[in-house]
Amino acid sequence: MRESNKPTNYPALYTLIVVFFFWGFIAAGNSIFIPFCKNYFHLDQFQSQLIDFAFYSAYYIGALALFIFGTLSGKDLVGKWGYKKSIVYGLLFSAFGAAAMIVAVEVNIYLGMLIGLFIVALGFSLQQTAANPFAVLLGDPKTGASRVNLGGAVNSFGTTIGPLVIGYALFGTFEPMSDSEISSLPLNKVVYLYIAVGLLFIFAAALFNFSKKVPPGINNEPMEKANKAQNILILMTVLLAILFTPVFLSYKSETALQIEAINTQISAATDSSVIESLKAQVKELAHPLELKRMALLFGALLAVVGSIIFAYRKAQSAPQGWGAMKYPQLVLGMLALFVYVGIEVAIGSNLGELLTLEEFGNLQSSEITPYISMYWGGMMIGRWAGAITAFNFANKTKKILTALVPFIAFIVVLSVNTIAGFNMSHLYFFAICIAIQVVAFFISKEKPVATLVIFGTLGLAAMVVGLLTSGTVAIYAFLTGGLACSIMWGSIFALSIVGIGKYTEQGSAFLVMMILGGGIIPPIQGKLADIIGIHNSYIIPVIGFAYIILFAILVKGFLKKQNIDIEHIEGSSSH
Repeated sequence: MRESNKPTNYPALYTLIVVFFFWGFIAAGNSIFIPFCKNYFHLDQFQSQLIDFAFYSAYYIGALALFIFGTLSGKDLVGKWGYKKSIVYGLLFSAFGAAAMIVAVEVNIYLGMLIGLFIVALGFSLQQTAANPFAVLLGDPKTGASRVNLGGAVNSFGTTIGPLVIGYALFGTFEPMSDSEISSLPLNKVVYLYIAVGLLFIFAAALFNFSKKVPPGINNEPMEKANKAQNILILMTVLLAILFTPVFLSYKSETALQIEAINTQISAATDSSVIESLKAQVKELAHPLELKRMALLFGALLAVVGSIIFAYRKAQSAPQGWGAMKYPQLVLGMLALFVYVGIEVAIGSNLGELLTLEEFGNLQSSEITPYISMYWGGMMIGRWAGAITAFNFANKTKKILTALVPFIAFIVVLSVNTIAGFNMSHLYFFAICIAIQVVAFFISKEKPVATLVIFGTLGLAAMVVGLLTSGTVAIYAFLTGGLACSIMWGSIFALSIVGIGKYTEQGSAFLVMMILGGGIIPPIQGKLADIIGIHNSYIIPVIGFAYIILFAILVKGFLKKQNIDIEHIEGSSSH
């Protein structure tokens, strides 16, 4: 039988789809975990965002380690192991992370939880490196995009119910609970959750390993050398460590301990004049410390941007050893993906803190779950609609589905939250925002440049509206950020690797590394929130969406100069 007529291996595909579900479930659940940990461990906004730092930096470290091995050995480690074994190893590594998480919860140590999440995400990094090409391998290559998009749709469903399940595991109820009660909660349900998750990882690994129907997926293609690119990425990693470490250590500095002691006095004081005096002392001590932390964090951001731009400039004069980094579309795309993942995660992860403000409803941490679910559900809404393009429907049918599927997905989000016991009536009118998204789909006409400009503008406008207003209008605006981000991954990815020829695999690896944005940008917004307030900190996504629009415009010009047809570029709608 010819390869082009190869039947789909459904048992292997269904098992693989479970892996896609895990990624979304855990990642979106972090948005609930963040405000919970802030109250439980008495953290500031930056410290709570270290959950994202641990989780998404693990993707970067895992991808970088695989790249370094490939550069040194000349072989792709994942291809050498085979996609099947790589996914099995990744699942087992994530199971080990779940075990570490259980231990950390039992001993009640926040740092231990961060380490556990880091290990879980390292496993995800290995799984993700293998899963997308494996999905293509499990059937006719012509329908490979359909299988990847199916995985993306299931991934997005995981992002919708993840906040619900993890919220219940953390709070033990769907009923409102005051933030002061959170610190006295038992964490036994979190232990049960990660026992279940760990067992599911092991079960999925066993299914893969022992199934005779799952092919090994070995790929012995040689890797293109890029020693200079490897060195600049290592240097960037060292710079990030140098800049983040003082920020971490500053929380145990003499000034920080003095602030903590004064805050303890404030808690015990009853005289209002004494309290005001103590608060003034805290402000006087904290302000220069916070500015120093902010400067270091912006330095970390500059280290990423500067390293990538430096690599590109050097590659223009002497391309030998730089590999895919000599292509402007790839370099601009790396920054675009870094920014995109960063703002996608930052909007959702900081949303819980925003909703505690009086003008945003004065919600307790236990009440934010439906909003977080709707934000990540917005990602699902867009990706389900984006997945339609991967199927060979007639044009009329495609248009009808493009108009209907987002609302069907919206109903799914409302339904799962209603079943969980939440009153969702306050989010019914979010359908207006979804209608705007549907119009954006029709205007963009599946063209990646137009898609990024239109959806980037939608995201930019939504963030500006959110900054300038409050209450329901602002909440809807910030939730619209999820709708805007939902289909950007595929367009950025496709525009970044088109025309780079034999460096396509290497360029893809560089792009996956830029998931690092999810670990860097949310803590920066968190620290900015500690200084100027959580509402004003949403200026960060405004800047992010502006760059994505700029990327689309610039890359269009670069690709035209290379005589590349950008009208027929297609990309996956999910990651």
